[in-house]
Amino acid sequence: MEHTSAVPRIVTLTSDFGNDSLYVAALRGAIISQDPSIRIVDISHGIRPFDTNQAAFALRATAEHFPRGTVHIIAMNTNQTGDYLHRVMELGGQFYVGLDDGVFSLIADRAPDAIHDITVTSESDVLTFPERHIFVQVACHLVQGGVPAVIGRPADGWVESAWQRPLIGQDYVQGIVLHVDTFGNLITNIDQRTFKEVGKERTFKIPLRSSRMDVNRIHRQYSAVPDGERVALFNHMGLLEIAINHGSTAGGGGASQLFGLKAGSIVRIEFDPLLPNQAL
Repeated sequence: MEHTSAVPRIVTLTSDFGNDSLYVAALRGAIISQDPSIRIVDISHGIRPFDTNQAAFALRATAEHFPRGTVHIIAMNTNQTGDYLHRVMELGGQFYVGLDDGVFSLIADRAPDAIHDITVTSESDVLTFPERHIFVQVACHLVQGGVPAVIGRPADGWVESAWQRPLIGQDYVQGIVLHVDTFGNLITNIDQRTFKEVGKERTFKIPLRSSRMDVNRIHRQYSAVPDGERVALFNHMGLLEIAINHGSTAGGGGASQLFGLKAGSIVRIEFDPLLPNQAL
């Protein structure tokens, strides 16, 4: 049964193609050619090449804001091997289409509702662009109300991949920058629970480019500090974010530029030593 007209047909695109890529235009054109009523939303095309963790983060940060029935095309690392297959994951009433190289297990915060191997025939003999020749037809089928069983068979399992978690010591938590947004804000993989469990309400510092730039306080919002000042907070995903209030990369004042950090850079929280009667 197809969706009624009241339910939006949405296909999202996430890739490492780059924001000005012709491949993105080809995907968008192919989707529109199959069904001009489909709304296409670009989540990001600035994912670092082959960075499964960053792609998963982008989808974890955004997918919950889309309605049921949305189909997410993951257009990266798409060439099949013996271990990694094209699959559809159904999770919370949404669908994810891509190569199961571990990205599905990183996106899901629980067991998926279903996973299917994609068995439809490619629309082309060209094997280097499955996003266009396989994923598009699968996504259009699903977003129009089609069921996964028509385009594939139930998968035996999925590829497990561990989220890159922070390193934890008695007096420190060491993570990495997962994402740098358009304002130059640094979003890390250090979550609030880990911060509290290791920190035990101790004073701390987050070393940055120089000692005068170190951060030693967590705020609840950007505006808690004056414009142009550094600020650390836990964002809506519960992840540590380091920013400059009203800073931006365009103005040369984003945290990424000022502190010389980028996706993949190390961020470390150093706590005062534990007292003898304290323990992790």
